[in-house]
Amino acid sequence: MDEERALYIVRAGEAGAIERVLRDYSDKVKRPAFYFKSFEPNNDFCLLKLCEGIFKVLIKDIPTTCQVSCLEVLRILSRDKKVLVPVTTKENMQILLRLAKLNELDDSLEKVSEFPVIVESLKCLCNIVFNSQMAQQLSLELNLAAKLCNLLRKCKDRKFINDIKCFDLRLLFLLSLLHTDIRSQLRYELQGLPLLTQVLESAFSIKWTDEYESAIDHNGPPLSPQETDCAIEALKALFNVTVDSWKVHKESDSHQFRVMAAVLRHCLLIVGPTEDKTEELHSNAVNLLSNVPVSCLDVLICPLTHEETAQEATTLDELPSNKTAEKETVLKNNTMVYNGMNMEAIHVLLSFMEKRIDKGSSYREGLTPVLSLLTECSRAHRNIRKFLKDQVLPPLRDVTNRPEVGSTVRNKLVRLMTHVDLGVKQIAAEFLFVLCKERVDSLLKYTGYGNAAGLLAARGLLAGGRGDNWYSEDEDTDTEEYKNAKPNINLITGHLEEPMPNPIDEMTEEQKEYEAMKLVNMLDKLSREELLKPMGLKPDGTITPLEEALNQYSVIEETSSDTD
Repeated sequence: MDEERALYIVRAGEAGAIERVLRDYSDKVKRPAFYFKSFEPNNDFCLLKLCEGIFKVLIKDIPTTCQVSCLEVLRILSRDKKVLVPVTTKENMQILLRLAKLNELDDSLEKVSEFPVIVESLKCLCNIVFNSQMAQQLSLELNLAAKLCNLLRKCKDRKFINDIKCFDLRLLFLLSLLHTDIRSQLRYELQGLPLLTQVLESAFSIKWTDEYESAIDHNGPPLSPQETDCAIEALKALFNVTVDSWKVHKESDSHQFRVMAAVLRHCLLIVGPTEDKTEELHSNAVNLLSNVPVSCLDVLICPLTHEETAQEATTLDELPSNKTAEKETVLKNNTMVYNGMNMEAIHVLLSFMEKRIDKGSSYREGLTPVLSLLTECSRAHRNIRKFLKDQVLPPLRDVTNRPEVGSTVRNKLVRLMTHVDLGVKQIAAEFLFVLCKERVDSLLKYTGYGNAAGLLAARGLLAGGRGDNWYSEDEDTDTEEYKNAKPNINLITGHLEEPMPNPIDEMTEEQKEYEAMKLVNMLDKLSREELLKPMGLKPDGTITPLEEALNQYSVIEETSSDTD
C-alpha cells in the first residue's frame, strides 16, 4: 500500500528518498479519480504513524525541497480529524510555528527559498486549527494570534509574498472565528484594526489625496488574483475583529473607522480579475461596512474635486430612459454626482443590491446585509437618502401598472415586501419606508396599501402618520401625470384602475338588505368557528381583537367625558 511504503521510507530512508516517495504520494492523492483509502478504518494506524514520522523528519536538518514535500503530505492528512487527535501536541505545533517563521526569534523574511516552506506550514496550521479543538486551545497557549500579527508586520511593503500574507490572514480569520476572546485581543492588545487596514491599503495600492479620499484610476488594470485573495482574507478577518463595534467611544476609534471606511470605498470602486471574484470582494466589503458605526459612513461620499467640478457635465436626460433621475449629473468619466457629491460608492452598492435581487435565491445571506447597510446610511445621511430615493423611487409618471409589476428597482423591492422570508420582507419594506422619510402617505403612494400592510401593522401605523425618526420637510415631487391620475388610483393596489360598475346599483332595497344580512351571517359563522377573528385598531395604531379595541375606545370616551 502507498501509505505503508511511505511510512517505511520515512522511518528508515535518507532525505532524498523521503522527498521522492512523499512527492509521489502527494501527486497521487491529488488526482481527481483517486479514491482516498486513507480514510478507511484499517488505514488509520498507518496514517497516524506516517504523521508522527513526518514530524520527526521535520525536526532534522533537511533540504528545503524535502521540507516542502513533508508539509504537503501533512497538509493532505490534516484534513482527517481522526489522524489529527494524537499528533496535535504542543511540540508538533511548535515545529510548524518554527517552519512558518512565527517565532519571535525570526526577525526577517530574507531567504526567498524558504517562502514555500512558510506557505505550506501556514496551510497545515489552517487545517489543524480548523479541525482540532486541541489545536485551538494550544493556539491560545502559544499566543498564535500575536505571532501571526508579527509575521504580517514583517510582510509589510514586501512584494512577491502574497501567499504568505494570504494564509497568515486566513489563519487569523479562523482563530477570531473560533475564539471570541481572540477578537478582543486582536482589536485592542495587538492593534489589529490598523494593521489589517494597512494590509488592505497595500493590496489595493492606495494613494491618498486627502485624509479620507483616495485616487481612483477607472482605466487602471484589475487586481491580480493574489491581491484579490489577500484582500478577501483581510476583509473576513476585519469583520470578526469589528463585529461588536456599533459604538465609537474615542476620537481615535472614530478616525480609524473612517480610514477603514475610506479603504472600503476604494474597494467598491475597483474590480477583481473575474466577475465572480469582484462580487466576492464587494460582498465581503459590504459585510464589513455593516460593522462600521453609521456616523463614520459619511466618507463613502465626498465633495467633487476641483478637476471633477471643472469637467463638462451632462444631465441624465441625455442618457437612456431607464437611467434617468432628477437633479443628478454624470461627468464624462462616469462619476455619479448628486448635489455636488461623488456618489460612485453608493451607486455600486445599489447595483450590487439589484444583482443580488436578480439572483432570486439566498436572500437572507446575500441580500439583507446590503439592504440593511443602505437603510442605515439613508437614515443617518441626508445626501445618501436623497440620491437613493431619486434612483429607487423617482417621481411617478406612469401608474397604470401595479407597483410590484415591472423590472425597475422599485418594482423588485416592492415584490420583496410580500416575500415568504420574514427577515427579507421586513428589511425591504424598512428601506423603502426610510427613503419615504418614514411617512405613511408617501410609502403608500409608491407601494400600495396591500404591500405595505405588514410593515405598518408592525410599526403601529395602520391608521397613518409617520415613524419615530426626524427628517427634513418634504418637497412636492408629484408630477402632473400623477396629480391627474391620483383621484382614480386604487389605494390598496397602488395603481390606476378603470371605474368598475357598482354591483348594487340595480338592486332593490329588499335585495340589498338580504345580501347584507347574508354577509353578516357568514362572518358570524366564521368568527364562532374561529376560522376568522375580527380585528380592530387600538389607539396606538396596532391591531388587536375587535372586542378589546372597542373596550379601549370606551374607556377613552368615558375618561374624556369625566374630564369635561
